[in-house]
Amino acid sequence: MEEILQQLGQSVNDIFESDPVQIGFRLIGIYLVVLWLASAYWAFRDMQQRSDNAILPYIAAAGIILFTPIFFIFAVWIYKIVRPHEKIGEVWERNLAEEALLAEVETIHHCPTCERRIDDEWIICPSCRTRLKRVCPNCSRLVGMDWSLCAWCGKDFERREVPAAAIEALPRSREATTRIAATGTTGSTAASTPTALPTTSRTASSSARSQARQANSQIPAPAQDPLPER
Repeated sequence: MEEILQQLGQSVNDIFESDPVQIGFRLIGIYLVVLWLASAYWAFRDMQQRSDNAILPYIAAAGIILFTPIFFIFAVWIYKIVRPHEKIGEVWERNLAEEALLAEVETIHHCPTCERRIDDEWIICPSCRTRLKRVCPNCSRLVGMDWSLCAWCGKDFERREVPAAAIEALPRSREATTRIAATGTTGSTAASTPTALPTTSRTASSSARSQARQANSQIPAPAQDPLPER
């Protein structure tokens, strides 16, 4: 029995000491070393894509190298557990998707009073009757309620325009006022004398007053939007 066991041990020893088996063991060892170093390099590159810290990639690679080519597989498992779950590119893509969603939501206009969805071409909210926009009297395009001038034609809503007829009537009214002043002075001098006031001064003053009234009546009132504002 002992001889049989010795023969079996000798045959097994001969198999392990044979050249093909030794070459196979060496190849397996080289493969484990290459896999060990490749795992350290993979951890280094993976940590660079998941963190902005410049030291963490070196720490991850050093931890795998310290576990030796035999136990480095445990270091890889530990690294997969403690590493960040998202890459930097994935975080950026998620942030861009959120910003795009917020921008899309902001493009949907809502009524400032009832918070219901409204259209860009609406002037009044059909639900609460809140005034949303107004029409430019110059170019007939929709403008905002808080605009001080039209962005399309440049009309200033805060400046009141004077028509050409009123501008032409202004010099006449000025001449009339000068005539009235002149007649007033002559009348005062004439009052010092016992003579009566001539009828020509009265007619000039009455005609000047009528011209001033006509000029004031020709100035139109500012255009108002018939729609009520809330």
